[in-house]
Amino acid sequence: MSKIIVCDHIHQRGLDLLENQNDIQMQNLADLPKDQLLTLIKDADVVITRSSTAVDEKFLNSIGKLKAIVRAGVGVDNVDIENCSRKGVVVMNVPTANTIAAVELTMAHIINAVRNFPGADYQLRIERKWKREDWYGTELKGKKLGIIGFGNIGSRVGIRAKAFEMDILAYDPYIQPSKATDMGISYTKNFEDILKCDIITIHTPKNEETKNIITSNEISKMKDGVILINCARGGLYNEEDIFNALKSKKIRWAGIDVFTKEPGFNNPLLDLDNVYVTPHIGANTLESQEQIALQAAQAALEAARGASYPNALNLPVKENEIHENVKAYLELTQKLGFFCAQANKDAITSIHLNIDGEISQYSNSLITFALVGILKPSLGENINYVNAQFLAKERGIEIHVKTKEMSNSYKNLITITLTTSSESLSVSGTVFEDNIIKLTNINGFNIDIEPKGKMILFKNTDVPGVIGSVGNTLAKHHINISDFRLGRNSNKEALALIIIDEQIPQKAIEELKNIPACLSIRTVTI
Repeated sequence: MSKIIVCDHIHQRGLDLLENQNDIQMQNLADLPKDQLLTLIKDADVVITRSSTAVDEKFLNSIGKLKAIVRAGVGVDNVDIENCSRKGVVVMNVPTANTIAAVELTMAHIINAVRNFPGADYQLRIERKWKREDWYGTELKGKKLGIIGFGNIGSRVGIRAKAFEMDILAYDPYIQPSKATDMGISYTKNFEDILKCDIITIHTPKNEETKNIITSNEISKMKDGVILINCARGGLYNEEDIFNALKSKKIRWAGIDVFTKEPGFNNPLLDLDNVYVTPHIGANTLESQEQIALQAAQAALEAARGASYPNALNLPVKENEIHENVKAYLELTQKLGFFCAQANKDAITSIHLNIDGEISQYSNSLITFALVGILKPSLGENINYVNAQFLAKERGIEIHVKTKEMSNSYKNLITITLTTSSESLSVSGTVFEDNIIKLTNINGFNIDIEPKGKMILFKNTDVPGVIGSVGNTLAKHHINISDFRLGRNSNKEALALIIIDEQIPQKAIEELKNIPACLSIRTVTI
């Protein structure tokens, strides 16, 4: 009989579901001190945690036969996923149960920001003053709402904002525009269009692309008196920059549920009178807590029974089912997908996966890993090996797989062609001895390099002096080149893939673009 241990408090409905299984032993240890908990989890097959239990090195050193962890919620900041993977423990989360709660909290912050309910309440209830003239607000009708991230939550915010007769603009480079336009909502590929809105709200995962997506640079381009809302993740807006803009009244109001460092009771933003804050309560409704518990319990049951791992974030490849060399090709395929998605950031329309060689017998696994790599930049922790094909289909992405038992040039060759609304990008790679992964071709340019670190793709007309100009520009910005590979084609064009030691600043990118021979420049980090 499999054993599921509940480490933190979840809704009773979830506990009831677990208790009512004849083949499962459930133990609720939510009230147990954490040091004592560690002595008991060695018997668990699956554990359910929330934010109160740190799944760290100490926790993982205490496990015995544990095969899965269910994080009852979206965030997995308290889970050491890398070490879980090393120990063969699948990590799952519950990403959609709190959708409506987060949407409604966002709307509450928006309404509060235009009508200042806390101030009016405090003056009347605490100060016992009746001064209606102090509380002139603005109406939502006719105001322009910019939504950054138009996924599960952002799209529902858009639907509700339409009911207030707002003018809505969606920005999400990873969706088809029709997802917004079919709802009667405007769509833009230009992030600066969002900066012209009256109210801006964000609903994206937190990753390298979205962290500090709003800084003083973006704020300077906003309307005077703009309103900012963040009920998604702390750190998406630069807190120091919005503090300064709130203080100067460039930003009229800010509604914030999440902070870079939590608990956020020492945050300077709390000292301002035009900030409305809540203590990360996006999921705090009775209904969402019930759904989180039920979905977490169901996931734990499926994992305990070995049926599936819903929303698995790190589904491992079982040692006895696949050869070590094949794992390297799975890694290669995911990296090729991740490379393509960063180099070609528009909304994806189709994916072609060509598999040449004996590795083609693993095509089903390879397409899954390719999709995880391709969708990871836009979906962050929401993409996994279980839901990758479903999410691709949901986004209307066409998937084509072509296999060939023999490869003309290598023992095995993987090629991913990613087509977006604006262009196609094709990247090939293979695996050499000692499982060394190499890129071999990018859009027809032969390249021999390991895909790792910070990379610049510089395409140019094949004329003298270009390499020197690129090197001088990078040196000017104190950027060291660790590897430089060049491919050429018959059209008198060249493509350089440059691995650098430091993050390249936007100013350096603009200067590279201004090199007369430059045709295009892209950056990729793996």
